[in-house]
Amino acid sequence: MDESPANGELTPELFSNVDRATLRRQVLEIISDVLADSDPQKAWAREQLLDLLAAHLDDPEQALLHHLISTRNVPASSHENQPEDSSGDVPRMLMTAFQPIRLLAGGEVIGVEALSRFVSHEGTSADVWFRGAAAMGLGPDLEIAALHLALAAAGEIPAHLFASVNLSPTACADPRVQALMLGGAVAPDRLVIEIMGDIADRELAALAEVLSPLRQHGVRLAVDGSGPGATSAKQILHLLPDIIKVDRDFLCGPAASGGRPATSPFVLALAEQTGATLSAEGIETREQLNAITELGISRGQGYLLGRPSVDPRDWAAWTGDPEPVEDRE
Repeated sequence: MDESPANGELTPELFSNVDRATLRRQVLEIISDVLADSDPQKAWAREQLLDLLAAHLDDPEQALLHHLISTRNVPASSHENQPEDSSGDVPRMLMTAFQPIRLLAGGEVIGVEALSRFVSHEGTSADVWFRGAAAMGLGPDLEIAALHLALAAAGEIPAHLFASVNLSPTACADPRVQALMLGGAVAPDRLVIEIMGDIADRELAALAEVLSPLRQHGVRLAVDGSGPGATSAKQILHLLPDIIKVDRDFLCGPAASGGRPATSPFVLALAEQTGATLSAEGIETREQLNAITELGISRGQGYLLGRPSVDPRDWAAWTGDPEPVEDRE
């Protein structure tokens, strides 16, 4: 996770990968939708947003982030005239998309990864919002808001599928994570926590300790085994994850032209040593699929195997049956 600036404010550098004008347009669209809603039960939300906008006259992005987190946080904040469960009454500014994870040999869907999406006419990346929240010291709150939604949505996927959620080491330490994952409608043995972001060695023992009760109840652990933010061999041996994920970096090089992926041998050795399952991300061509299957990787996800969807009708269709794999340019 990004470290917070000294003044705790959003800075232009945080949005270096997105057009600031596009982000501002998206924010104003969402604010307009909230304020235009005349539902009496949502009056508290409109009043809260107006107060935040007054406090951040020149920074609607920051006002909206505070509003989003406070209305999606668990447990919900106390508001006058607010229903006991406000999550269904607040406009769906933050949504959950699921991407199918398949067995590569036969194509059966075995699970899904939960991905956060912000509602807008523009496709601004959710990463921008999470980086901004982290810079304001609100990163774990936004992650837990997203986790709340993802677990609620996971109740609508077929019962034989597992659901993988992304959490930073900092968020994992929050007691609300354990309460949500062990107290929801989805059985713990159907849940996977994928650690996102760098894990500092000094955090390793504490991370393993906070994850231990969840893993004892059946929650599985996944880590990134490739790319710039890869979990180190030392950390993998300490955490003993159930799943090691290999991403687009793993698939680069020879795999792009149908050859053998340029993988570090230690990843395969670590998976064998720890008993972890290797799972590939970013599979976009049949050549990549064939190449990683030859390595013995048994499961994966990517646009070739299924795009993320926010539509429960798509989730219900992932019955586990194989589907034709079409090469996509």
